[in-house]
Amino acid sequence: MPNSLEPISPDEAVQFYLNNRQTELADGTLESYRYKLTHFVEWCEADGIENLNELSGRDILRFKQSRQDDLAPVSLKAQMDALRAFIRFAESIDAVEQDLHSKVLSPSLDRGDRERDVLVEEEQAEAALDYYRQFHYASRQHTTLTLLWKCGARTGTLRAFDLGDYDPENARLLAKHRDGTPLKNKQDGERLIALSDDTCQVLNDYIQHHREDVMDENGRDPLLTTKHGRVSKPTIRATCYRGTHPCRYNGGHCPHGRDPDECQALNPPEKAPSVCPSTRSPHAWRRGAITYHLTEDVPIEVVSDRMNVSPDVLEAHYDRRSEEVKVEQRREYLEGV
Repeated sequence: MPNSLEPISPDEAVQFYLNNRQTELADGTLESYRYKLTHFVEWCEADGIENLNELSGRDILRFKQSRQDDLAPVSLKAQMDALRAFIRFAESIDAVEQDLHSKVLSPSLDRGDRERDVLVEEEQAEAALDYYRQFHYASRQHTTLTLLWKCGARTGTLRAFDLGDYDPENARLLAKHRDGTPLKNKQDGERLIALSDDTCQVLNDYIQHHREDVMDENGRDPLLTTKHGRVSKPTIRATCYRGTHPCRYNGGHCPHGRDPDECQALNPPEKAPSVCPSTRSPHAWRRGAITYHLTEDVPIEVVSDRMNVSPDVLEAHYDRRSEEVKVEQRREYLEGV
């Protein structure tokens, strides 16, 4: 170990890093880094690495190998990219040897593995919603997934909904930019979102039977709540992961050939589905919802307004229809021309 290094535990170094980036990162991004680096800290503890000075390139490779069986390629790349950024910071505070970050090997992705191609398929969404309709009807989780799939909303938009933004008489929700619950595009993201009858029914039953009657720290009445107030982004993310965990709705049969008694996606349960390759993030739900709307022949201008995304961005980053689907949809419009 070089004499210039100063002893520090992995946990303390990660906390230094997160505190240092707190002013430059959005809360959601910071929470994402915290989540990814927690896995590294726990691995260090299990492997007996108490002083980060001892970390080597071989250790980093072993950590990567410990994670690659539990993560999809996209998630593994995100994990290792977050670790590389942290290691670069650790070099700056004399916690690890210089240039150690260059030994963090992040996997390259084929086009099919890229994040923009990861989405919740219609079959997966319907299986998840069917499960919640049957076993957890109108729960906060069921309501969250219903709004994600039916509205294609961002996580921040879901959080921003107040109870008064729901208009059951006119079957719509108001997305509004406010202090404490900003929309991504601020005032440009404000809009009325039309709701179907079945979505309204879920919302009505959730509000009447399951919504926690609490205010947030700004004295407002959130639509989606926990006992502690307005639902958080990590809670929404966990709901999305759990909602797409295949063992939840396919009779316990693992599509990845794992033993449920040993699967890290189920044990311990609080870490559950985030490490299952089949589970999907809130953004994958949004991408899937947009693709589903387009596949159902909803005009791109309507989807653009409803989901608050420009047509160009929608086509480049969200529309995952196959060319076969697109050509058949065009054929229907051109018949008789």
